Amino acid sequence: MQPLRFENNILYVLDQTKLPGQVDYLKIDSCAGVCEAIKNLSVRGAPAIGVAAGYGVALAALSIKTGGMSEFLTQLEKAIAEIKSTRPTAQNLFQVTSRMSQIAFECDTPGSAREKLALEATKIHEEQARILTHCNTGSLATAGYGTALGVIKYAFNQGKKVEVIATETRPLLQGSRLTTLELKEEKIPFILITDSMAGHFMRLGKINIVITGADRISLNGDTANKIGTYSLAVLAEFHNIPFYIAAPITTFDANSSSGRDIIIEERSSEEITHFNCHSLAPAGVHVRNPAFDITPSALIRGYITEKGIFKADEIASLLA
Repeated sequence: MQPLRFENNILYVLDQTKLPGQVDYLKIDSCAGVCEAIKNLSVRGAPAIGVAAGYGVALAALSIKTGGMSEFLTQLEKAIAEIKSTRPTAQNLFQVTSRMSQIAFECDTPGSAREKLALEATKIHEEQARILTHCNTGSLATAGYGTALGVIKYAFNQGKKVEVIATETRPLLQGSRLTTLELKEEKIPFILITDSMAGHFMRLGKINIVITGADRISLNGDTANKIGTYSLAVLAEFHNIPFYIAAPITTFDANSSSGRDIIIEERSSEEITHFNCHSLAPAGVHVRNPAFDITPSALIRGYITEKGIFKADEIASLLA
C-alpha cells in the first residue's frame, strides 16, 4: 500500500484511521487539507509526515497568486508555520519544511518557486533513508547475520530504500576496511566518510537515523561500543536524529548497573602512531588509545534485539 501519492497537483493520502477495515484515499488539493490529514493521523509516522509536509508546502505555493516575491514568501512562511504546528514532535516535518523554505528563498520569482517546490517535494518522497553506522557490525563481526548491519541488510532485502553512511572508524578503520566490503557484497548503496564528518552531514539533514552495535550494555542501558560512538550519540541528540543500538540479548550485562562498571580496554599506542608499519607521528609522543567509550542511556532511543525493540527502563524486566 502506498500511504502517499502525488498526481496532477493532487495529494492522495491513504486514510490510516480507517485501516484495516477500509482502504480509503483522501483527495487533497490544499495545504489546509494536508495539515488536517496530519493532525487527524490520516498520515502518521515521522518519515511519512515529513513527505506529506513537503507536498503541503508545494500545494501552498500553488495557491498563492501574488506576483511579488516578497508577498509570496510572506504567505508561504505562514503556511509553513501552520504545517509545523500540526505535529510538534515529528522531527522529519521540521527538517522538510526548513528544506522547502530554503528552496523558496533561493528563487527569484513566484513562478520558479512553485515549480522548484513541487519538484523538491517529489524528490523528498523518492529519497532513500540514510542510515549512519559506526565500526563493523555485520557477518564479519558476529559470525552470523549481523547486528546494526544486520538490521540494515534486512530492511534492504525487504525492498526498503536505504543508503548507508559508514564511518571509517579510526584508528583501525573497521568501517572503511570491513563494513564497506560487506555493503558492497550485499549491493547496498553506501558512502564512506571520516569519523569527523558525521556532524557536518547531520547538520545538512543527510542522516535520518543512527544505528550502531554494542560490546556491552549495562542494566540501566549505558552502552560500551567502539570509540567515537558517544560523540555520534551527542551529535544525533543535538540534531534530533534517533540513535539506536542493535545487539543480541547476550550483550546485556545484568552485573553492570551502569556504564561506570564497564572496564574500557586501552590498546597499543602504535595503532594510532603507525599504519601498515608506517609512522604517522613523531617518535615518543604520548598517546591514549581507549578502544571503547560509554554512551549514556539518555542518548539512546531504543535497543534493537532478537526479542524486539526495548527502552532503557525495560532492560531489567527483559533480562529477568
